[in-house]
Amino acid sequence: MINWVFKTFDELTAAELYAIIQLREDIFIVEQNCPFLDCDGKDPNCWHLMGWEDGKLAAYSRIVPPGVAFETASIGRVVTSREARRHGFGKLLMQKAIEKAEELGFNELTIGAQYYLLGFYQSFGFIEFDEIYLEDGIEHIYMRREKLEPKD
Repeated sequence: MINWVFKTFDELTAAELYAIIQLREDIFIVEQNCPFLDCDGKDPNCWHLMGWEDGKLAAYSRIVPPGVAFETASIGRVVTSREARRHGFGKLLMQKAIEKAEELGFNELTIGAQYYLLGFYQSFGFIEFDEIYLEDGIEHIYMRREKLEPKD
C-alpha cells in the first residue's frame, strides 16, 4: 500500500527533502549514468508529491507552476525507486500528479520527457511537439497535455 503525501517546499521536513534528493540522485545520476545538477533552483517554487511504502520513498514527482520551467505548469522529476518498479507505482504517480495539478487549477501541462518514455506519457494524454533534443546526453521530447472538458 502506498501513502501519498503532497506538500509545498516549505512544508517538507528535512528527512523528506533528504529522501527526495537521495531518490532523484540514485535514479537520474547514478542509474542513468548522467552527471547533472539536480538541484536546479526550481524546487522551492514547486509542490512535491511523495509516495511512501513501508517508510521508504517509492515514488516522487514535482508540480512546477507556470513560468518556472515552461509558460504552462509542468510535472517533473517523475521517478520511482528501483525496489518499487514493476508494481504500477509509476502509473499511479502520474495519475496522482495530474490530479493534483488539476486541483491547483493547472489545466494545461508541458513536460520535457525522456524520449524512451514517449508511450508512457502518451497514455496519460500527453502529445509530443517539436523535435527530439538532447539533454544531459539523453534524448528528450517536449509534450503537452490539456484537460479535456466534458461534452454536453
